[in-house]
Amino acid sequence: MVFQKIEAESMDELVKLFGPFDENIKAICAAFDVKVAMQEGQSSLYGDEANVAMAIRVVNKLRNFIYNGDSVDIGRVNYLCDLMKSDKLDEVDELMGDVVAITSRGKPIKCKTVGQKKYVDLMKKNTITFGVGPAGTGKTYLAVAIAVNAYKSKQVEKIILTRPAVEAGEKLGFLPGDLQEKVNPYLRPLYDALQEMLGMDTYSKMMERGTIEIAPLAYMRGRTLNNAYVILDEAQNTTREQIKMFLTRLGENSKMVITGDLTQIDLPKGLTSGLKHAIRILKDIDDIGIIRLNEKDVVRHPLVQKIVKAYETEDK
Repeated sequence: MVFQKIEAESMDELVKLFGPFDENIKAICAAFDVKVAMQEGQSSLYGDEANVAMAIRVVNKLRNFIYNGDSVDIGRVNYLCDLMKSDKLDEVDELMGDVVAITSRGKPIKCKTVGQKKYVDLMKKNTITFGVGPAGTGKTYLAVAIAVNAYKSKQVEKIILTRPAVEAGEKLGFLPGDLQEKVNPYLRPLYDALQEMLGMDTYSKMMERGTIEIAPLAYMRGRTLNNAYVILDEAQNTTREQIKMFLTRLGENSKMVITGDLTQIDLPKGLTSGLKHAIRILKDIDDIGIIRLNEKDVVRHPLVQKIVKAYETEDK
């Protein structure tokens, strides 16, 4: 059994490392079967030598995030522990200091997982990018952030966001209001992400000018989308014909991002998901990037990650 001191330059840093109600350090102890002790007024980890060494490496990576001004929460702690167990901990170094976007309130948006970083890099590099993965992996949110950046830097002249209005157990016809009001609930996540990035005033003005367009997928038919950043969300609910129609709308100086979760297909029985078909037949084409995020890239409450993993296991 060995003891290893937890290095911290101040009590404030130690509090951030340990987390609220000590949840961070408890998660590290549980992950590596080590314990915390007080020695000469300083916190230490003790246990099997190899386990303590791994736990201390995770603690030191967390310290680096704190120095960098990044948040350290239980989700990040669990993610680092998983990487340490698979001997990939050093991969997180590329996440430090890399700001994807700044919200209207000045908050920096940063990738929280290596998978998210690869997704962002693909969007910057390719004309068309497919982001496939479970809920909570930041697929839509990061795509909107990149789209807003492209608009602010004058790479594109407008932002177009669309979703198939597929009914997940509800009928559109029974919802109150006209067509736009009926489809608004389906588009709500897109509104929310744009408003956070731009602020309500800028968002409203861009909507009025038509610089931002949010519409059901059916509205894309017959158009050529030039000088635009186009995002198709919930693409697992497109048919093969719909996603082909969408992809062939690509015009001059435009980019497209297609996001979806193949475990949440709401299409009627007998219909094949257009997203599943598209990523199979387009995977070898240059300038089209495809990334598959997984439960380790879930950045919501840690329980969401466990739920996603449980359903994936059941499906297999």
